[in-house]
Amino acid sequence: MEHAAHPARKALRSASFYAGATFLVGLWLLPLLIGLFTSLKSMDEIMASPFMWLPPKSVRWSNYVEAWNRAGMGRYVLNTVIVTIPSVLGTLLISSLAAFALAFYRFRLNKAVLILFVAGMLIPFQMLMIPVFRMSNSLGIDDTYGGVILFHIAFQLGFCTFFLRNFMKQIPFSQIEAPRIDGASDFLIYRRIILPLSLSSLAALGVLEFTWIWNDLLWSLVLLRSDAIKTVTLGLANMQGEFISSYNLTAAGSIIAALAPLCVFLFFQRYFIQGLTMGADKG
Repeated sequence: MEHAAHPARKALRSASFYAGATFLVGLWLLPLLIGLFTSLKSMDEIMASPFMWLPPKSVRWSNYVEAWNRAGMGRYVLNTVIVTIPSVLGTLLISSLAAFALAFYRFRLNKAVLILFVAGMLIPFQMLMIPVFRMSNSLGIDDTYGGVILFHIAFQLGFCTFFLRNFMKQIPFSQIEAPRIDGASDFLIYRRIILPLSLSSLAALGVLEFTWIWNDLLWSLVLLRSDAIKTVTLGLANMQGEFISSYNLTAAGSIIAALAPLCVFLFFQRYFIQGLTMGADKG
């Protein structure tokens, strides 16, 4: 009887876990669902019913067209793509080179440099707003794509280097030593051996960085003033001012802004999970 009860208790615990997880996921997705329904309704329907979670009686895809054209979301999305992709690629390139040096080069200040990278992660960005603005203004790179890209790369380097260095330390040193004996240069080893072995971690990091930079508001607010080069988060802030009573257009703009990070995550989902779980079963 005891042996028969054990599988039953195990099945009950498993069912309780999945029921609780499903409830939490549904609760987390509820605001997104309300936003989606709101973006597909007319203002008359929104104001007529207090139940925001109800699906629309008449679907209005024209809200997305109006948000894209009239509210300028198309331009804001393009600006964000121009800022995000070079920022992510630049961050991954520089941080992977730094991580390679910190993982495989033996020099006296190795740990001190690593601590410097980690210490930079602990500084609140809000403390740096005025110094960053003054520096960018003195260099003449404020209100430009290049200025935002450079500061995104600079402020993401600490975390990315720390993440990749910890991953590369798991690679056996023999993978580096053998090609060196054969006469391979360090950059060739980095390009032909380390990068292919680090693809999963780079993909996971790339998804995180894309999401963080795409959704950034602080540095765009500090460094960008011209409406022609504002990013999607600033565009949403403008919509809340200009279309404050047009809840359907604001919701449609929010859904448009969320689509790119969602598509990137779904496309790289397998690599993202591999990169985060690699090495978890060791030791």
